[in-house]
Formats: sequence, structure tokens, C-alpha cells
Amino acid sequence: MKAKIYFSIMLLSVLSLAACKKSFLDKPINGALQPQFLETEAGANELLVGAYAALDGQQGGDAAIGGGGSWEASPDNWIYGGVAGGDASKGSIAGDQQPIEPIMKYNPDASNGFFDSKWRADYEGISRANNTIMVTQKVPALADATKTNILAQAKFLRGHYYFDLKKMFNNVPYMDETTTDINQPNTTDIWPKIEADFKYAYDNLPVTQDNVGRANKWAAGAYLAKTYLYEHKYTDAKAVFDAVISQGETASGLKYALNTRFNDNFRTATNNSAESVFAVQAAANSDPNGPSNANDGDMLNFPYGNSSPFSCCGFYQPSIELANHYRTNPATGLPYLDDYNSHALKTDMGVAAGDDYTPDAGTIDPRLDWTVGRRGIPYLDWGLHPGTDWIRDQQYGGPYSPIKNVYGQAEQSTNGDNTSWAPGSGINVNLIRFADVLLMAAEVEAQLNNFNAALNYVNMVRNRAANTAGWVHTYKDNDNPTKGFTTTAAANYKVSPYPAGSFTSQDVALKAIYFERKIELAMEGHRFFDLVRWGIADTELNAYVAYQSTQTNDVKGGKFIKGKNEYFPIPLTEIDLSVKGGAPVLKQNPGYH
Repeated sequence: MKAKIYFSIMLLSVLSLAACKKSFLDKPINGALQPQFLETEAGANELLVGAYAALDGQQGGDAAIGGGGSWEASPDNWIYGGVAGGDASKGSIAGDQQPIEPIMKYNPDASNGFFDSKWRADYEGISRANNTIMVTQKVPALADATKTNILAQAKFLRGHYYFDLKKMFNNVPYMDETTTDINQPNTTDIWPKIEADFKYAYDNLPVTQDNVGRANKWAAGAYLAKTYLYEHKYTDAKAVFDAVISQGETASGLKYALNTRFNDNFRTATNNSAESVFAVQAAANSDPNGPSNANDGDMLNFPYGNSSPFSCCGFYQPSIELANHYRTNPATGLPYLDDYNSHALKTDMGVAAGDDYTPDAGTIDPRLDWTVGRRGIPYLDWGLHPGTDWIRDQQYGGPYSPIKNVYGQAEQSTNGDNTSWAPGSGINVNLIRFADVLLMAAEVEAQLNNFNAALNYVNMVRNRAANTAGWVHTYKDNDNPTKGFTTTAAANYKVSPYPAGSFTSQDVALKAIYFERKIELAMEGHRFFDLVRWGIADTELNAYVAYQSTQTNDVKGGKFIKGKNEYFPIPLTEIDLSVKGGAPVLKQNPGYH
């Protein structure tokens, strides 16, 4: 089912016209296969598959010069959206993958190669989408429906890659299939171009596709509405969100809905569920003789320590501040919107392996234990999280482990991928899921003062969290966790919907919606970009640094500077490569050098 979405060695050579460049600014090398040799229906489809393949972030750059295309460009943006957003510490130990440290402290330099990796990976996708469009338009006697479908998918993908660049760097150059001089300036707003690509895709894509990993009409609608939201075009966004929520379905024909169990969004067995609006397709061990098709963007993000069952690496540890968000009021089951850190969860900081430890007994939102691995609580089917034995340096990165990207013990031979130097998995990367759509729609409704509609969307998400079927439960046998689970909750879970009439003003509604996005979508790469578009990144992230610095030493000295840190620096390598007439065409973002 997914095979046509995966990348092959043969296709890599076919697409060398896009890949064999030092950067997006360089011309294709002599001898690369040119588009005119692919001007057939089969050729256009192969080019489209290549444009999908770039979604994993692994295809960009030139291996010969050590650039681009690695976990640094992971599609879930765990470094740029998660670590920089305060969802997580970098993790591991100080100095390991050092370029992440200035990013999490908000003092990055334009020479940081991680930014160039991300830049190249997205422009690789754009180059492939443009080649697909250019070739498809030239294929003779191509049926109109087939041609439109290919073009709409390619424009959808181009819109995705530009959206990613826009929220990362803001000022980025734009090139489409008609661009002849690819050394373009980055001084114009590209939102209208992104809108146009998603609007074309929304208007022209079919509802269902032959392969579940392909974009369909409703995935394009979700992206279009998200684009309007980022532009604060709330009325336009509402119209599209209304349609997506009431009519939307997956590319395989499933009506959009929340999964009964929250964790089904992060399991290989339930990839491409009714909640999956658009996802990067992953498969473990799919081709032992070829490149990995697994989710390798998160290969560093597994528990690692003395007794860890994983070969690497201890990164992306959920922050103590994030975990505190999941405390609920025992009387109401609602979160502490303003003073969650005053109701901090008990941790095992400083408690040695083997010492007695009892997890927090207070009321907690059950989504915590599908998001944050903590001592004494079942960690999937791997056993009770042992604390320090799975943590490389508590004082640096804290006591917690990531979960959402981790495969289970019983499935490790099939859905754990070890074809690379660190673990991969067959768990899809959800770029947009239906809970995200509902919470974006709630935000739009609140901005338009439709408070009851906003409340309804938020409560749909909270009611799913309250379903006991989706909670973490105790093991039948702690010594053999793969035997299954009881019906006894693993912690004191309590979560409730907001009472009718709770959203009494725009400020009250938005505060609750922002908080709900934090706990529902934590560790999925959204947080930093949400804070920036809300205009509160400086206050929220400086408060995060202040609190987290009292718990761990990894972010001490960090400071978010308003007017600078909302965007990352334009990579210095790309500025240097853009020189034309003795001066660089690309301009650096404000505050960077």
C-alpha cells in the first residue's frame, strides 16, 4: 500500500537533476538526467514519488560535502518546534550534538549547520515538486483528470515545503516551475504563493487516492485553513475548517474522527487512522538492501542509559515544565491554566536507581503518560520506567523520556528499524491530525467571538482524553509486561470537559485553547511556531527558561529576544552562495549577523 510513496535507489538516480547540487542555488551538474527524458505519464509519476520522498527530510544536501538530509531536518521539527518551544530539553549530555544547545538557549549563529540542513531539505522538496509540475505540463496526451491530480499533488507538496520554510525563517526566496534564475531574493512575502498552491490543491484534488499516503482534497483543505490561520485571516479559515470538519475524510475514505485511544496516533498498527489528515509515511525494515524508509528523523530520541533496551541516544527529553502542565484540579478535572508550576508533579530527580520511589499520587491528565516517560509508570510494553537507568544525565536534561516516537517491545522485530546507526521506527510522522484541526478551528472561532463553537471543539478533544479505554493501565505482570494490561489505571487520572458557558470572553477562550494545544500536541513539533504566531513567544519562553533552570542546568543562561528569535537565521552558507555582482542576494534576518 505504501510502496509507491517510498523512495528507491533507482529513483534517486532519476532525480539527480534535483539532488546533485551543493545548495538550491547551484545549477544541476552536467550529465544529470534532464526533465525532457521523463516526459511520459510514468516519468511524471516517478517524479511525484520523489517529491513525496523528500518529506522525510533525509534527501537534501550533498553527502560528499557533509550537508543536508538527516535527522537535523526531521519533518516533525523536534529541534526547532519542540526543544526551542520548551516541550523538551535537548537531552543526552552536555556537548552531545552541541549545535542544538544555542538553539535551545535562543542564541544561535547563522553558521550553525543545522539550519542549512533544514533549508536544503525543504528546497530539495521544492525542486522536486517544481520538476514534477514542469514535466507533467509537457506530457503529451495525458488524460485531464490524471494531469490535474499530479499537478495538484505537486503543488500541495510545494506548499508544504514553503510553509515549513516560512515558519522557520520567514524571509525566504521563492522559485516555481517557471523560474529561470534560481538566485532569487528573499525580500517578498510568500504567503500568497503558499495560499495559491493549497487553494489549487483543495479545488482540484480528489477525495480519495490510490495510495493512503498521498494528499487528498481534505488534507489540502486543512493546510489551506492553517495558512489562513497563520495569516490571521480568521473568516477565510473558518469557512474551510467548517468544511474539513463536517465533510473531511482520509485519502483511503475514512471519515475524519478522533481515535478512541489517544495513543493510536503513535502506533504502527494504527498508522493512517481516521485521525490522520496528512502524515509522512514510514515503514521499518522495508528494504534491507536499500535506503531506510523508517522514521529516522527521531532516531536520537529513544531512552538511553545503563539498562535501556535501545541502542541510542537519550535526546528530546520532555521538560519538567511540560509535565507540570498535565496536573489537573482534583475537584474539577480541569488544568491549572495560570499556575501549573505551583502544582508541580513529583519527580525522581536525585533518586538513585534501585532506591524506593512512588510516582505522584495527585490527579493527572492521562495524556501525560502517553507523552512523558516517567519513573514507576508503564512505558508502553517495555516495563516500568526505571528512572536514572534510562537517563544519561538527570541534572542536565531532567528525569523524563519521550514516548510518542517509540515502538513497543512485542513489535520490535517488525516495527523497530535498525538498518541505520540508531533506532528508527515504522510509526508515521503526523504533520496534521484531526485533533490539531479541531483546536485550530477552536482558535478561529474564539477569534471570531463564537465561544460556544470554540468550547465544543476543545471539549471534543478533552472528552477523548477522558475515555478510560485510552488510558495507560497497569501490567498484568510487571516482570513480563508483554503479557498485557489490566483495567486498572496506572496513575490517578482525572480530566473533564469545560462546563457550558466557560468561555466567557476571547481572552478566557484563547488561554484555554492555547493550553489545550500544549498538552494535546506536545512533543509533535508545534509549540515554538504556535507561540510565535500568537505573539507571546518572548513571555512564554523566558518564563519557561526561568522555571526550567531551577530544575535542570541545560537552559541556564538562555534568553529569548523579542524581534529576533521569532525566526531562525538565514544559513550563512546560503548567503555566501547567493553572491551576485559582488554582493549577496539573500538578506539576513533581523538581529543576526
